[in-house]
Amino acid sequence: MDLSAFDACELCPRNCHARRSSGASGLCGATAKLRVARCALHFWEEPPISGEAGSGAIFFTGCPLRCVFCQNHEISQEGFGVEVSVRRLAQMMLELADQGALNVNLVTPLHFAPYIREAVSLARAAGMDLPIVCNTSGYETASAVRGMADVVDVWLTDFKYASAELAGELSGARDYPEVAAAALGEMLTSLRERGGRLVDDRGVMRRGIIVRHLVLPGHVADSLAVLDRVWELAGNDVDLSVMNQYTPNERCRAMGGPLSRAVTEDEYETVLDRADDLGFDRLWWQQGGTVSESFVPPFDATGVVGRELEVPPSTNA
Repeated sequence: MDLSAFDACELCPRNCHARRSSGASGLCGATAKLRVARCALHFWEEPPISGEAGSGAIFFTGCPLRCVFCQNHEISQEGFGVEVSVRRLAQMMLELADQGALNVNLVTPLHFAPYIREAVSLARAAGMDLPIVCNTSGYETASAVRGMADVVDVWLTDFKYASAELAGELSGARDYPEVAAAALGEMLTSLRERGGRLVDDRGVMRRGIIVRHLVLPGHVADSLAVLDRVWELAGNDVDLSVMNQYTPNERCRAMGGPLSRAVTEDEYETVLDRADDLGFDRLWWQQGGTVSESFVPPFDATGVVGRELEVPPSTNA
């Protein structure tokens, strides 16, 4: 395994050049130590991902964004997670398959990309044939997406903002809109080269792209601009998931303003209407009084600690 990427890290758009291999943390909050916060079946993704059996979700520690409204802040910004080996990560994938998972759902994984590649390779060699889902904020370099195109089957990607100003204010990344657009373009290229969207007879996605957008209270105009941009870039080559599950965390409640409240029905319907008007054929939405905390599992190292995958002595991992 080539770990030189951790010597002066450029794995995400921050290009912080942190010497993660020497123990320094990047702007993602991670060193070169692979850390995982949870590994378990997850039932709250879109229907083509979770189905009825559940998605096999592995939540990684760290994130290159610093979203003020993040519901996963314990792992994205506060560093919770357990150090694991690559062979343990590969074994987790096999265990999820044994539990009946429909896929292996890697949540915010690409700041550990070298380890991800190796673990998937080991799991595949051991017989794991589930689709690999990359569950990402969308804040990825095009080169990182290209480099993982032969590993990832399904891109479950956010497109959070169209406004650089809003992206800077809420996630500390003014370049988010242009970065996310370039990343989505690379995902589309990969998908088209592999033959396009594919679902099985159960409606489970084996190959494809789902673009997620979380509607933020008081920022409907930006949501409409996001949908316009996604349609311009991808049209019906992607599924679109418009979410109303925003719930203000303690930080947002303290800030006051629109982010201290939930999204109104009118705000959400306005965004769904735009998706319909644009012509998205595969549109996923959330019904009822969604509360995002109900979608956040406990980050308690469930499924993380255990035996490692046994590999031949000649294999380096």
